[in-house]
Amino acid sequence: MELQYTVSQLMVYLLLYSFLGWAAETVCIAISAHRYVNRGLLNLPLALPYGITAVILLLGLPGLDSLLLQYLFCLVVFGLVSGLCDQFVKSISGKPPMMAQTLSELHPKLHQLVIALIALVCQAIYLVVHPVLFGSLRLLPAAVSDVLAVTGAALIAADFFGVQFSLRKGKRLHSIALLQERTDRLSGKIASAVCTRLDKAYPGILTPDPSDDGDLTFARGICFDKLVWVFLITSFLGALIEMVYCRLCGGAWMSRSSLLYGVFSVVWGFGAVVLTVVLQPLAGKPDRRVFLAGFFIGGAYEYLCSVLSELVFGTVFWDYSHMPLNIGGRTNVVYCIFWGILAVVWLNMLYPRMSAVIELTPAVAGKIMTWVIVVVMACDCILTAGAMMRYTDRQTSPAPDNVVEVFLDERYDDPWMESRWPNMKRSG
Repeated sequence: MELQYTVSQLMVYLLLYSFLGWAAETVCIAISAHRYVNRGLLNLPLALPYGITAVILLLGLPGLDSLLLQYLFCLVVFGLVSGLCDQFVKSISGKPPMMAQTLSELHPKLHQLVIALIALVCQAIYLVVHPVLFGSLRLLPAAVSDVLAVTGAALIAADFFGVQFSLRKGKRLHSIALLQERTDRLSGKIASAVCTRLDKAYPGILTPDPSDDGDLTFARGICFDKLVWVFLITSFLGALIEMVYCRLCGGAWMSRSSLLYGVFSVVWGFGAVVLTVVLQPLAGKPDRRVFLAGFFIGGAYEYLCSVLSELVFGTVFWDYSHMPLNIGGRTNVVYCIFWGILAVVWLNMLYPRMSAVIELTPAVAGKIMTWVIVVVMACDCILTAGAMMRYTDRQTSPAPDNVVEVFLDERYDDPWMESRWPNMKRSG
């Protein structure tokens, strides 16, 4: 698959669609609440879930020819991204996003209806509006796109860390009034302004959660620490399960790890994290609803993983083209059914038990081990990504251009990479 967008263009689209999504939500809330509220977590006029959704759709939709499949893909992707972002905002602010809160108060099913309508709008924009925007953006010099992309990324990062700093400072004082009294420094004035805005969008955001008082339970509920451990455990178990499957079906042991070092399947790990976060609202609901959610979410997730691995690394790790009812060779209905069954088992049986075991970890030791895991896994992922990209580049540029490529060529040459991932194929 040939990527028709540069990284800079994708970043510009993320900014553009984030702004359009923010503007649309601001207008909707202004009409319903009769006042202007910047509901975004950032101070910038950006609603990142829309931008992130747009980038994913731009990468995944070109491989889907059916209008129905395109709509279902838009529906699942936006539902996934909005669910993950909602959980992220809630973990930072302690409050659900204002739009989700407003919709759930009006009618419990209104949120799902709005997501379905937004997915339809996303498909219409992709088919009608985006080709015009794409043609216009291609007229911009590459240098201009690069500047916009770098500037936008820097502003988003600065804004995010500014909001984090303001929230932590505001929560320590538990009051806007006390925060405003301590504005002797520029940082205090910025924190006061940010917390005042956030308190309007998320009333009571600075009020501490009473349930947290004296609770020393490690990784209580769905939080960053819990998700790190879920990722670690499921990525390890997933790699082992695939190795045993290959042994039983193929008669030979085969490495199914996604990383250079260790026995970890990143696809399984991130898949468990996605299911954990997105399926939580369905806890206690009928199994058929959980199954359908897992069916579509799992299929879209597997499809996206295949697209991203081919676009970023130029490699293909699975191909279902020979199987009936496949979708672009990246997933198929049979495996979607497996995803649905897995979602039911995960939500009702596996995750509750895993969560209880994780929470038995001593708080201090758990925090230390969590960050050790994050650092080690991040280094392994970065090294793996570099080795894979260099493996693909050696097709056209066998001679290394710098000391990093020399190291990768010497340590992770083609025979080493192909022995580590014997089922890996170069795309194209």
